[in-house]
Amino acid sequence: MRAGVNIMMDAGILTETLRAVLAARGVDYADIYQESTTATSIQIEDSKVEKLTQGADLGAGLRVISGGRTSYAYTNELTKAAFGELAAALKAAFGQAKAAAELDLTRKAPLVDYTIKIDPAGVPLEKKVEIMKAAERAARGFHKSIEQVSVIYRETAQKVQIASSEGFLAADERIQTVFIINVIARENGAVQTGYEPVGGFLGFELFDEVSAEEVALRAARKAVMMLKARRAPGGRMPVVISSEAGGTMIHEAVGHGLEADLSQQGLSVYCGKMGQKIASGIVSVLDDSTIPGKRGSFRFDDEGTPAQKTVLIKDGILMNFMYDRLSAMKAGAAPTGNGRRQSYRHRPIPRMTNTMIAPGNTPAAEVLKNTPKGLFVKKMGGGQVNTLTGDFVFDVQEGYLIENGQVGEPVRGATLAGNGPRVLMDIDMVGQDIGFSIGTCGKDGQGVPVSDAQPTIRVPELVVGGES
Repeated sequence: MRAGVNIMMDAGILTETLRAVLAARGVDYADIYQESTTATSIQIEDSKVEKLTQGADLGAGLRVISGGRTSYAYTNELTKAAFGELAAALKAAFGQAKAAAELDLTRKAPLVDYTIKIDPAGVPLEKKVEIMKAAERAARGFHKSIEQVSVIYRETAQKVQIASSEGFLAADERIQTVFIINVIARENGAVQTGYEPVGGFLGFELFDEVSAEEVALRAARKAVMMLKARRAPGGRMPVVISSEAGGTMIHEAVGHGLEADLSQQGLSVYCGKMGQKIASGIVSVLDDSTIPGKRGSFRFDDEGTPAQKTVLIKDGILMNFMYDRLSAMKAGAAPTGNGRRQSYRHRPIPRMTNTMIAPGNTPAAEVLKNTPKGLFVKKMGGGQVNTLTGDFVFDVQEGYLIENGQVGEPVRGATLAGNGPRVLMDIDMVGQDIGFSIGTCGKDGQGVPVSDAQPTIRVPELVVGGES
């Protein structure tokens, strides 16, 4: 962890606050989440810095769980008086019922650790802008049809500390560095875009691992190629989704349905199916926050549960849901390290971290070779899913026809429509490769950083939207 000023409240004040709310009527559990975050964001367009923002925020939230319900209050003042006001506000909702409980807080050690090689806070602003401008020049110079290039750089450093009525203190420091490029190409009235994001839980060494200019060229190449692509044919056909597509489908069509709160509310198609076969026997799905460098990784979740790998589906069988502490209490299960929140202003809820279909036993090239015709999806776009039914529609950002088991001509405007549980059952080939995509996942008005991944997979028949 980086050295820095410790703004977190000491254990004595935390203990006093927790003891106060534990004395209220019917309180089963309480915790305090403290957070200090600094962030820098730069955006370049037309070779100029259009936006440059830097900021800092800190605060704390006090949560009480009673009878399966949550009460939550927060403050942006880390003082003894402010913590006393939080405790008083929550106690007033329950009333005094018993003497304050004995409580000693012990520091908890993480099960995994991460190393930041280059702290982005120590890199001069001029160097960050220089890398961004070089990427913009590379994209603009790729082809005359490119008319707009936007480059975004973001870094955040978040320190958190969680004190729990279970008697532990857990601390984490999470550094995220993200680089995004968006290219717009126009020719003969047609407009296409190329979008490429990279980054994760790592420092400025991101730019030692990837070339910003090569990321820009990938986005430019995609936009220009799609200008000349014909409209995708529509209908039912085999679909091969490349590992390069990332895990958008597994995240949206499957992952949200395996978050325990949605299942417990009857809003998931997987409700009541624990131990049942819900996918093809060659499909396993994991959620793993212990992978170094990935955007959904951490040492502890936002409730102080250690990062861990959770097997959700094993060989087609539903093995587990993703639990935060509240949903775990309701289910009589153990938290899985999926209690996450956007900031101290929000209560924790079950969220994905790094969610993926596990690699299989088939060489990726064989998946394509054994598919005479259909659609090859190299990059997924956005989409929508109904977690209650599992029905989804996704855009294809980069797609190609499959011709005699090989990647053929590019096509544009394709969509994929289907049902998540049915697709999981239908997958008949799973490659040995794996590819990650990054994003910020939204749920209940909160956004958290995530990664999604999958190997190359084949769905024998899927509805492809395009020309009839």
